[in-house]
Amino acid sequence: MKNILVSAGAGAALLAFAGVAAADTMVSATTDLNVRAGPGPEYQVIGFLGAGQQAPLTGCLKNSRWCTVSTANGNGWVYSDYLAAEEQGQRVVITQRPAGIVVPDVTYDGPAAQVETTVTSDIVGPEDDMAAGGAIGTIEPPTEVRTYVVDHRRDPVYLNGEVVVGAGVPDNVELTEIPDYQYRYVDVNGQPVLVDPQTRRIVYIVRH
Repeated sequence: MKNILVSAGAGAALLAFAGVAAADTMVSATTDLNVRAGPGPEYQVIGFLGAGQQAPLTGCLKNSRWCTVSTANGNGWVYSDYLAAEEQGQRVVITQRPAGIVVPDVTYDGPAAQVETTVTSDIVGPEDDMAAGGAIGTIEPPTEVRTYVVDHRRDPVYLNGEVVVGAGVPDNVELTEIPDYQYRYVDVNGQPVLVDPQTRRIVYIVRH
């Protein structure tokens, strides 16, 4: 099982809570999901939740899709489009703020992200393809491809949303070729990803 890797205290002191604590509200990641140091794509990735992995929900920013989960190592921020909970036997997405699940409001009082960003587009969620009956493909690239991408990092592009396999990269984002390889790459929200140039869907996330 993949574990969330969050530095001790990385987000624990950054939250001011309002409402009822949600210690008993368990959520699960619907896909491999980044955990960030703050509520936004510009914040550093400090770990991830594996698909299906559970964690207690701490709360969410009001009128936002960014929420916190808690582990023994501290708190981290995740994008709620890919968080689900059980309500009356049904799996519901936290972004929908289901009435039967307590989702306290939290605020972020921590330091600003260390990068300046200009967000001009949205990541296209993979649920759009799933709703249309399409399949989300993934790959396992050769070691030399992963090494090439890490050694030839490009300046990141910041988009609204979160980097997950199956998500779409907008047409206005330039993809970089990889020698003798069918997929291209780009750094989205500080995360190198491989992209199918035909569909512009993310097929692999380069974690290191």
